[in-house]
Amino acid sequence: MIDLHTHTLFSDGELLPAELIRRAAVAGYAALAITDHVDLSNLDFIVPRIIESAQVYGAAWGIQVVPGVELTHIPPAQIAAAARRARELGARILVCHGETLVEPVAPGTNAAALAADIDILSHPGLISEDEARLAAERGICLEITTRRGHSLANGHVAQLARKHGARLVVNNDAHAPGDLVSPEMARKVALGAGLSDEEYAQCLRNSAALVEKALG
Repeated sequence: MIDLHTHTLFSDGELLPAELIRRAAVAGYAALAITDHVDLSNLDFIVPRIIESAQVYGAAWGIQVVPGVELTHIPPAQIAAAARRARELGARILVCHGETLVEPVAPGTNAAALAADIDILSHPGLISEDEARLAAERGICLEITTRRGHSLANGHVAQLARKHGARLVVNNDAHAPGDLVSPEMARKVALGAGLSDEEYAQCLRNSAALVEKALG
């Protein structure tokens, strides 16, 4: 199991990085990314601490940990600049908070994110045909999520990703211990979104490739 979208108490998660990483290791996860919420106001504070945590506690608990961020509720015109700054600071996985159905994300966020230097567009809600096509063209993964609320559009995301050849990953968007779902539950969520077992297996390969790219 690989989860490339998690949060600690550096943003709105419940756990210290050490505990999140430890719990993921004990749960049998092979890798995870810590992707706390950021905007231009806190990137310089969050990213170095996530990098240090990934290095220290990943080695201690025997799990691959990728330092990253989730660009969250940033005005669309600022997303590209925020992504560049996150890369400059050393973030290795960039997730952008997409236009989920359950939060007031600014219209145009999905399109701006897909034009920026990101790796994953998380919970993109009612993503458009053009946006799914752009994700495929740019090699940006779309997210199938196990998180309540955000998961309401999973079926739509899966359908358009299949139609346009966009890559998918399955993430937990973990904020608390109970969010680190088992591989079987992640599979069930993926199948519930309309994916086949082979398509779910491809999601796992997509996640592994992102980890290899980030840490290779």
